[in-house]
Order: sequence, then C-alpha cells, then structure tokens
Amino acid sequence: MTTADYTGLAEQARQLREGTVGSTAVVRAALDRIEATQPTLNAFRCTRPEAALAEAAEADRRLAAGERLPLLGVPIAVKDDTDVAGLPTRFGCAGDIPDAAEDGEAVRRLRAAGAVIVGKTNACELGQWPFTEGPAFGATRNPWNTGHTPGGSSGGSAAAVAAGIVPAALSSDGAGSIRIPAAWTHLVGIKPQRGRVSVHPYDDCFQGLTVNGPLARTVRDAALLLDAVAGPHTGDRFRPTVVDASGAARREPGRLRIALAWRAPFTATYNPLDAGIRRSVADLAEALAGLGHTVEEARPRYGHIGLSFLPRATAGIAEYADRHPEPALLDPRTRSAARTGHLLGGRLLRAARAREAHQHRRIGALFDAYDVLLTPTTAVPPPRIGTFDAMPAWRTDLTMASACPYAWPWNVLGWPGVNVPAGFTPDGLPVGAQLLGPAGSEPLLISLAAQLEDDRKWFAHRPPETVQSGGSSSLK
Repeated sequence: MTTADYTGLAEQARQLREGTVGSTAVVRAALDRIEATQPTLNAFRCTRPEAALAEAAEADRRLAAGERLPLLGVPIAVKDDTDVAGLPTRFGCAGDIPDAAEDGEAVRRLRAAGAVIVGKTNACELGQWPFTEGPAFGATRNPWNTGHTPGGSSGGSAAAVAAGIVPAALSSDGAGSIRIPAAWTHLVGIKPQRGRVSVHPYDDCFQGLTVNGPLARTVRDAALLLDAVAGPHTGDRFRPTVVDASGAARREPGRLRIALAWRAPFTATYNPLDAGIRRSVADLAEALAGLGHTVEEARPRYGHIGLSFLPRATAGIAEYADRHPEPALLDPRTRSAARTGHLLGGRLLRAARAREAHQHRRIGALFDAYDVLLTPTTAVPPPRIGTFDAMPAWRTDLTMASACPYAWPWNVLGWPGVNVPAGFTPDGLPVGAQLLGPAGSEPLLISLAAQLEDDRKWFAHRPPETVQSGGSSSLK
C-alpha cells in the first residue's frame, strides 16, 4: 500500500522554508508515490526522476543558504499539453513526438517560483473529452473509485492531486477541463480569466477557449499556484490586470447576491440533472445563504452560444491535429473533429469569434443584478471507465454534451470560474459546483470559495488509500 501525502502546497512550502523537511526527501517521496500508484491510477504519462532529484538537491542548497521563493523545493505535476523542456508534449497522442526544446511560459514561471516538476500527467487526446482514456496510454482512474473516470481532459492531474501524489498540478481548461475533473475528484479547480496564465508557445490556444490554471485540494493552495504561474509572455495578446489570488483567499467576500441556475445552455441534447447532484448543489446554496448571502434562482441568457463554441473548438482540434507528425495514428473521432474544424474555419470561425462581444453583453447582464453565478459543474457523476469506448464521433459528442453541459460557455466568454466540492453521491462519488463571474472576478470567486471551504471543510474528506494492483507502468 502506498502512503499518500495530504500536506498542502502552502504547508509544504512553509515546512521547506522552516527546514522541518527537505526538498530531496519530499520529491523522492512523490516519485515513489507515482511509481506505486501508476499501475492502479495511471495518472502520469512520464516522469523525470534524475532531473527532479538533482533540482531538489539544488533547492535544498538554496534553502540552506537562506533563499526564499514561493514554491522553492515543492514537487509539482504538469499536464501533458504544456511544454516541459526535454520531454515530449504528447497531449494524449500516440506517435513519435519530439522533446520540447524549452519550457512553456507557465512552466518557466513555475521554475522561477522554485517548484520541482516531477512529471507530466495524462490527458485525453488533444483535450477533447471529459474522460482520460485512450489507446496511447490506457485509462486514468479516479482515486475515489478506480472503476470510474476522474474526468478530462485534466484527469491525470486531478487523479494525482486527489490521491495525495503531489500537492497541486498545473492543468488547462478549454471546455471545463479543469472544473470537470475537479468536480469528479473532490478538488478545487480554478479556470482563470483568459490571458491570466500564459499559454505560450501558443498565442491563442484553441481559438481563445483554453486557459491554464491550478488544481489543488484547498482554495489556499490553488490560489498560491495561480499566483506563481500568472503573467504574460512578451508575445501574448491577452493581458488582464494583475490580481492577488492568495490575498483574496485570506479575505472575506462580503455579502453577495448569488444567482443559482439549474438550466443548462442549449446543446441539442437531453441533459437531465442527476438528482444527487441537484441535492448537493442545493445544499451548497443553503450553506451560502447561511453565510449571509442572498441566493436566488435565475436564468442566464445564454442564447445559442453553442454556435460560437463549435467552430472554435473544432478549429482548435484541427490546428493541433495538423501539427501531429503521424496523423493516421490519431483516434478516428479526432480526425472527424478535425475535418469539421476545417469545414467551419474561415468565415464561420471569424463570425463565431466576432460574436463574443455580444455574448459578453447578453450573458453579462446577469451581473447587473448579481455578483456570482452558481451552477452544477456537471449533470452527472463520474462515468465508469470504458463508457465512451467504441462510440463513433457523433455519439461521443452527444453523450459528453449531455453529461457536461454547464462548463463550456465560460470558455467562450473567456471569464473565470472556480469548481468547489459539493459533496458525494450515495455510493461515494464526488460531485461539484461552479462559482462563475464576469471578467477579472477571480478575487471575488476565490474569496467566496475560501469562505465556503472554512464552513464546509471539504479538505477533511480523502479517497481510500490506493493499493498497487500489479502490472506494468505505462510511463512513456
């Protein structure tokens, strides 16, 4: 049995600063946990043990010399859609992918904050689906119940953090890919404002839908990681005003007007809300009212925002697929999405992007009356492993749209959102709720999430200890 470590990111950084633990010890322990859980959870695509231990030894020397940085010596995982120098960025794909020549900007900032990157976590192929499974690496499993998915596309990062392998992970969100796995693994996941965290070497990732952000077990830890990686690359086009996420996590939010929305945007699918999720989110709304906030049911004016999402999402998949050195190795569903992306490119794509300002006004009108929007994060609990196996492209798209209809509109808008744990189904599967706001509202959302965390103490709940089940590691 492997021994998980639920010491949080901020607490581990404090212990390293004070010298009660050493970086070499905590990094080696994280690498040991990866190895022990890989046959069961399959959270990681690759690790860098020699380099990580060398960096940990250097961190110990720097700490002993009195140097202080926010994350000096702390082990962190990075989702395998972000470049880490010397490792391939496979993004869930098979094939001969060359090693990245340099770090992406968010990884560069992680290193500048002193973090030690222990490895890269699994993601579904090109980040398209709310599950982390595929022929290139197998299935990543949920620490709360290994028969179920941890979600996607940041499923590897979510599994690694939820299982206590690492204290936090850098992830990405293009249609809920941070918030959905956070909901299904009992984590805090922050989707920041577009541009808050650089996606360099990409300028406009997935046509502006995708952003980088943190997964952690507490609001404080997620805010600390967000502060560490936030900031633009010199070539970035989106540059929102700087925020202090960690400061927000220590601040009371004040009395807020909160809109509770049960109705999902139009998706052309049947997406009934699971009764257990509805009860959990309703309980969360009652907790917010008990904290002094005004909570009312409301209906955001989403309109037909899906008509803007589809061209942008499929064009993004096409751009990634076109860069793959062996496109014949891609999943047939990926090739289908790429064909759609090519068809919807050009004039239709430009029209979809041009609609964003109108959508800001239409949906943003909600925030004339309310401060925060509360919705379920997903319509269903985490599906079983293999649910989507052998589905054709059209059925995969319809099934995932039905299961996860709530998260993606905020990617079209480019606005921030935070998943918070909302509770569990009767059989112990985690579910979550979203706190959503307008442009630049991360501080308010983080303050509210921290207040909820103080009240609900969701961090006290941990998954069962993961038992190594044998078999070979899928690290590649």
